Amino acid sequence: MGVLLYKWLVTAWLAWHPFYVSVTEIVHNKASNELEISCRIFADDLENALKKQSKGPLDIIHPANRAATDSLIAGYLRKHLFITADGKPVRLQYLGYKIEEEAAWCFLSAEKILPFRKAHVRNDILYENHPNQINMIHIILNGIRKSTKLDNPEAAADFSF
Repeated sequence: MGVLLYKWLVTAWLAWHPFYVSVTEIVHNKASNELEISCRIFADDLENALKKQSKGPLDIIHPANRAATDSLIAGYLRKHLFITADGKPVRLQYLGYKIEEEAAWCFLSAEKILPFRKAHVRNDILYENHPNQINMIHIILNGIRKSTKLDNPEAAADFSF
């Protein structure tokens, strides 16, 4: 009986006290010298941030105009996600997004990126909406994975390989 009560209390607490987390994964593809980037963001949180930016109605799960929605997401990510490799800014190209369960998976890439020794990532996705936002960042280079967690307002991380 104690275990059931504990599980119920944890479930009730999570329902009452939502958490805000995004996950950004940056993978260096050595064969093509590209960065492959994915950002997993709760769809409702991303939609709310985009509504504030566009000041209009929006439904990212069933968009009335997919191209306009892609443009909003691309613009939002351009403002809130920056990467440098060995001190050089990386030009991110937005590829699109898909909805999977409660998450929006946003995809970006960067071409002509040679293997690097140092990376700097600035990620303040959803910080303006959620004081408790947490952004997880993973970078994979030559099979080596480095990860960090950024708690709002901390928005920058450095990685060495």
